[in-house]
Amino acid sequence: MVPSVTTGPIATAPSTEAVLPEVAAVHWRRRADERSLRSRKRLWTLTTAAHTVPFLVTAGALVAVEPLTAPVSAILVAKAWIIPALYARRGANVVRQRRRGEEAAQRRALGLLGDLVGHDARDLVARTGVVLEPGRLGTWLVGEAGALLIRPGGRTVMCWCVRVPDPDLPAADRIAHLLLALRTDEEGFATVANLAFSGAPWRLRRKLDPAMRPALGAAVQAARGS
Repeated sequence: MVPSVTTGPIATAPSTEAVLPEVAAVHWRRRADERSLRSRKRLWTLTTAAHTVPFLVTAGALVAVEPLTAPVSAILVAKAWIIPALYARRGANVVRQRRRGEEAAQRRALGLLGDLVGHDARDLVARTGVVLEPGRLGTWLVGEAGALLIRPGGRTVMCWCVRVPDPDLPAADRIAHLLLALRTDEEGFATVANLAFSGAPWRLRRKLDPAMRPALGAAVQAARGS
């Protein structure tokens, strides 16, 4: 189930002291913070290693015992490469652009979003479908059905799946709602959302739509400077 985030009217100014009401619906989750994000990154890395290392070990053992099994070993190595790539594709899907809808509504929604983010960010979302937003936990790229969090230093990207419950809203309106939720309660946003991928930006970049890759590059550069 994909968590949803709702906010008030788009024109409402977010409060830095507010807490997203959706956090109460996932009361069993620890509230996101620096420590919990580091723990989730380590857990994700260990889980990925548990899925891939056995293939690599088996491939090496087969070649050591019988060199003629090299073709089978190559297949195992390929599987070890494909598994993280599949995870990265799932991560890229959280910011993949959905149906465009009526162009007039999209333009109006983009204009409202521009009031929230400024001219440069509005141009970025028009080109790539995501908004770059600096935060306490890192640099965010907010899309219409999720967000990427590039952690400080730019070496790790975490992909979060979350949505606005109204499917008929233009894409820019859905982005605006998620952006307001993020600005209202960044830690709560990361608590409500589901983690779809954690790993190196280069691995995610290969699975993103080409038009979106410059936005990831800009976010990585921003995170390296934070």
